[in-house]
Amino acid sequence: MEYTEHAKNILGLQLPTDPRWVNLAEISLEEILTDHAFCEQKAATSCISLIQRYGNREKLVKELAPVVTEEWGHFRLVLAEIHKRGFQLGKQRKDEYVNQLIAFQQKGGKEEDRLLDQLLTMALIEARSCERFKRLSEGLSDTYLKNFYRKFMESEAGHYTLFIELAETYIEKEKVRRRWKQWLDYEAKVISQLKVRGDRIH
Repeated sequence: MEYTEHAKNILGLQLPTDPRWVNLAEISLEEILTDHAFCEQKAATSCISLIQRYGNREKLVKELAPVVTEEWGHFRLVLAEIHKRGFQLGKQRKDEYVNQLIAFQQKGGKEEDRLLDQLLTMALIEARSCERFKRLSEGLSDTYLKNFYRKFMESEAGHYTLFIELAETYIEKEKVRRRWKQWLDYEAKVISQLKVRGDRIH
């Protein structure tokens, strides 16, 4: 109950991760670390893309520039952990979760609406990542990895908040909150329909 309430109250997520996921992840450490590394890499490149697309929005550029550095630093940390354990990075895999989120984005219409959905997509990915990292920090038997993921959890929580704040900087707050509710409802459906896999962060 406490974990479910954390997911809903702190992050807004409507559906917590299936408890079986962390057990599956623990027996697939090479795969989960590889997927995590690529998630951090994609987070950095997504921020770069937003800066390139909306370079005229000063606050967005100023706030996201250090996030690019931080996310790339996270990629390097996970990569070092992979090598330390004698694992291989391997190939990037298709991220069905993120692809389904992108499919929900508004593609046409006003730039404001497209920006809103791009920021809320990023916020949602960070929120779900934070929730998954919390699960790993509490459920893994490896003490070192529990602490490793605790640090990532704290970082993702800050990023989630930042993307919401950026959305409210450029778009009317009530509109942001209304659309965020739609995103949360949609994400819950996506999570409920995805197969529980221990080789994916999402």
